[in-house]
Amino acid sequence: MKKILILFLVCLSAIPAGATDTGKLFILGGELSNSAATCTADIDEVMPRMKQLGLNTVLVPAYWELLEPEEGRFDFTLIDRTVAKARENQLKIVLLWFGAWKNSMSCYTPVWFKKDTGKYPRARTRSGKPLEIASAFSRNVLEADNRAFAALMERIKATDAGGTVVMVQIENEIGMLEDARDHSPLADEAYNRGVPQVLADYLKKNKLHPWLQARFTGKGKAWAEVFGNDLHTDEIFMAYYYARYVQRLAKSARSILPGMPLFVNAAMNSRGRRPGEYPSAGPLAHLIDIWHCAAPDIDLLAPDIYDTGFKGWAAQYALWNNPLFIPESRCCTNSGARAMYVFGEHRALGFSPFAIDQAPAADTGPITKAYALLSQLRPYLQPAGGDKQPEAWGLLFDQQDKERIISDGNLTMTCRHYYTLPWDPRATDGTVWPEGGAAVIKLADMEYLLAGTGVVVSFAAATERSYGERKALGEDGFAQTGNAAAQQPQPGAQPFAGKRIGIGSVDEVSIAADGSIRYLRRLNGDQSHQGRHARIAVGDWQILHIRLYEYQ
Repeated sequence: MKKILILFLVCLSAIPAGATDTGKLFILGGELSNSAATCTADIDEVMPRMKQLGLNTVLVPAYWELLEPEEGRFDFTLIDRTVAKARENQLKIVLLWFGAWKNSMSCYTPVWFKKDTGKYPRARTRSGKPLEIASAFSRNVLEADNRAFAALMERIKATDAGGTVVMVQIENEIGMLEDARDHSPLADEAYNRGVPQVLADYLKKNKLHPWLQARFTGKGKAWAEVFGNDLHTDEIFMAYYYARYVQRLAKSARSILPGMPLFVNAAMNSRGRRPGEYPSAGPLAHLIDIWHCAAPDIDLLAPDIYDTGFKGWAAQYALWNNPLFIPESRCCTNSGARAMYVFGEHRALGFSPFAIDQAPAADTGPITKAYALLSQLRPYLQPAGGDKQPEAWGLLFDQQDKERIISDGNLTMTCRHYYTLPWDPRATDGTVWPEGGAAVIKLADMEYLLAGTGVVVSFAAATERSYGERKALGEDGFAQTGNAAAQQPQPGAQPFAGKRIGIGSVDEVSIAADGSIRYLRRLNGDQSHQGRHARIAVGDWQILHIRLYEYQ
């Protein structure tokens, strides 16, 4: 059922009308912690360190409260220093606009904005309680936010001719908390007007996410008539108006920096939480049609993945009309494996662990090693000049999810976690399995690259596989123990027919910037289990060039 749903999601929604070319992005990123760019000394210290970690792009907040400390007076000191230090260290920047909302709250708005709740009203709960959340229905809120954001865009246009800033995020994890929607007077007035005709028409014309399709009646005018009378309808209503708000900032960016890619990020609706228990109405996968309708100048809806089930969350956003970019992911020892997976499986535009500047070496080390491999693989994962991309797959394994079977024509690849090898003591001594992750890239028939860590891959023809898998063998390739009964002829055994797949060679290689493959060493014999598989041990980070052949 999950596979069917993912295939159906690939067909959803129209491409946003204002979409820019994001195909040149290849972000080996890291997002700074929230306060890492609030003074020039911190910026000066952190940028060289990010370069040393192997990043090519740093995601950096731009804070409204520091950009416009007094209404109408802008201070670009931090922005200018960020761009200059990134350029000095040969890094690119993704700017994160911490404007009206950050993780739903209006905590990065200037003090003059916060204090004047008459001019800049707050969202309210159903009971009327005001929240530390600016109302998206206020024209004054929008105009103040948009004025500061436009000033930021103008500054980038004036000072960044070299293109250090490569993408901009508008707001951060936008969404309502405590209730599914804003119940302020301005919000209730909009709700009582009913579903805007432009939204109704859009939903009738386009193939929708299954969740939304099941709710959309296409009849009536009131929100409850069109979508049902519950808090999920409140979320749909709020999503439309949040997206419409964001669209107005996006239009400002488009008018100043026409080619700048724009995105919004989402806090996941995970752990069984209801709208308002997570940031309701954000750019979530089940609301993608609402966001595409109301914010057509936004290029990407991007997931912030902190929960378990990494592969499932990524798949919800890797759509034909929504290239995958992960601006935030938990920074941990598994981050490098996850990066290998998303670039291999989804041709991701980028991956970025959060608060990488505060992470210990045990967590950043795998990221550095993964990014070193991905930098080499770029000619294959993102060919220049519009060349046809080779077929690729991603692998990501842990102790529970430890196998994937890949069919490529008459060839079957059985891919597993490295600890499934019977002779590795860490497989059974109580060690918590770190995630193994890799990209598999097809160069030609019977020729592949395998790049990553903690995986083992065996190869078989379809006919060969029908005879069952080879028995588990020891590290030397011999049976672990004898079995005299099994040595007796088995009556009725079917003679083998067809061809088998053998490993011609496994070489550890490096890849030059032009895509040429450079031989490092041969890994046949013990390193390929005498021609039975290709493997990369846990903790090793390698690119293997594998040549196969047929025999009978």
